[in-house]
Amino acid sequence: MHERHEIFNKLQGETLVRKGLFDRYNERPLLRILPELNVIKIGGHGIIDYGRDVVLPLVDEIGALSKEHQLMIITGGGVRVRHIMDIGLDLGMPTGVLAELTSKISEQNAMMMATLLAPYKAKRIHTSDLLELPTLLGMGALPVTHGTPPYGLYEHPSERTNGGIPPHRTDTGAFLAAEVLGARSCILAKNVDGLYDKHPLKYPDAELIPEITASELIAMDMEDLVLERKLVELMLECRNIKKVQIVNGHKPGMITQAIKGEKVGTIIRAE
Repeated sequence: MHERHEIFNKLQGETLVRKGLFDRYNERPLLRILPELNVIKIGGHGIIDYGRDVVLPLVDEIGALSKEHQLMIITGGGVRVRHIMDIGLDLGMPTGVLAELTSKISEQNAMMMATLLAPYKAKRIHTSDLLELPTLLGMGALPVTHGTPPYGLYEHPSERTNGGIPPHRTDTGAFLAAEVLGARSCILAKNVDGLYDKHPLKYPDAELIPEITASELIAMDMEDLVLERKLVELMLECRNIKKVQIVNGHKPGMITQAIKGEKVGTIIRAE
C-alpha cells in the first residue's frame, strides 16, 4: 500500500474522532461574529397563526426595537406544519422528506413577516445568507429568515418517534443560528408566559418556572414542553449562547423587556 499523501498541519494523522483531540481544542476561543445581535424567534403556532390582532402589535414593537438594537427575526411554521406532517407521517415519509416539507411552511411565514416589517427595512434572507448579516446590519437592514435548520433530506432520525417527526425544528434552528453567530441573546416568543411544570392551557394549577438549567429540565422528563427538546439538549454543548429566554408574544413589551435584560418569562440556562 502506498503512503497516504499528507499536507503538514497540527491535525496530521488524526482520525478526527479521538477523544483526546476534542479535549485539546475544547478551550479554543471562538470568534463571535455578531456579539450584539438579538435573535428573536416568532412562533408559528403560538404567534403568527393568531393573525393581525397578535402579529401587528408585535411588528410595531420589533420595528421600534430595530432602530436601537441589532435584531434578526426567525419564524416558525405553525398549524400548517402540523397538517403537512400529519399527511407525511400517514404516508410513511422518511424524516428527511418531512423536514423538507415542513421547511416550506416556515419560509412562507418568513416571507409574510418580512413584508409586514418592510417599513423598518426588513430584508428576507435564507440560511445560506447568514454570513452576509454584518454587511446587512451595517446598512441598517432588519434580516428575517425561517427557522427550519438546513439539514433537509439529511435530517437526523428521531430517537423518540422511531424516525418520524424531525427533531431539529424552528426553535432549534433559531438557537443554532444564534450560536454560530455568537449572538447576544436568543428569545423565543410564544403564546404563554413561559415554561410551566405542566401544560398551562390544560391545567389551571400549572406553575410558571421562572428560571432553570438545561440539565435540570432534561432530568424532569416532562410530558410536554413549550419548546423543542432538542434545543435543550444542545444547550449542554453550546459555547456562545448560555441562556434562552421564553416570553409571551401576545403581551406587548415582553420582547423589549427581555432584550433589556429583565427577568421576564422563563430563562433556561446552559449550566
